Amino acid sequence: MCANYEPISKDRVHLLDLFEPTFEYKADIYTNYAGPILFSKNGTIEWRLARFGLVAPWVEDIKKVQNTYNARTETVSSKPSFRNAWKKNQFCLIPVEAIFEPKYIDNEPHWYGIYREDQMPYTVAGIYEYAVVNGEEIRSMSMLTMNSDDHPFMNQFHAPDDEKLSIIVIPRERRNDWLNCSHEQATDFFIEMPVDEFTAAPKNALKNFRPNES
Repeated sequence: MCANYEPISKDRVHLLDLFEPTFEYKADIYTNYAGPILFSKNGTIEWRLARFGLVAPWVEDIKKVQNTYNARTETVSSKPSFRNAWKKNQFCLIPVEAIFEPKYIDNEPHWYGIYREDQMPYTVAGIYEYAVVNGEEIRSMSMLTMNSDDHPFMNQFHAPDDEKLSIIVIPRERRNDWLNCSHEQATDFFIEMPVDEFTAAPKNALKNFRPNES
């Protein structure tokens, strides 16, 4: 499960053929932080800030919202926190430079950044929601995940006895299709991460990481 990621840098969104967002956001996103997302409004792609951790419309106390930063593909249609966004086809993309997952070495977790071999940013499949809690308007999102117990790259992360989970990467040529699909069509996008396109390195080693823009 991904609870921490590095969002796409504003000066690098052109690498995905996108226009630069007009708002500011942190360079290291954790749960409950606001990060940039893309969604389709009447067929036009727009940027928005969204809380990392989906808040359902029925929530009355945001302090009680926990563990909604990832939505499992197996249960997203039935879980109370996610089913409204799923039913209403509220799909988004979360552009990232890297996501961070724990890799256990000698029974100790070490945080690793997962990024593309070509050092390009990439887009993660998500769902978004809109709620009003105690008079406060909240836009929020969650990354979709799928089982990766048998994935030759992603199965190295998380605790040894825990189920292995992976994000879903939406390739450039399918971004518009994902943002405008129905929930009946969404399952067509639930494809494992390409093994030969991604690599990982310790998070501390990525502090000065500046991907190649050529």
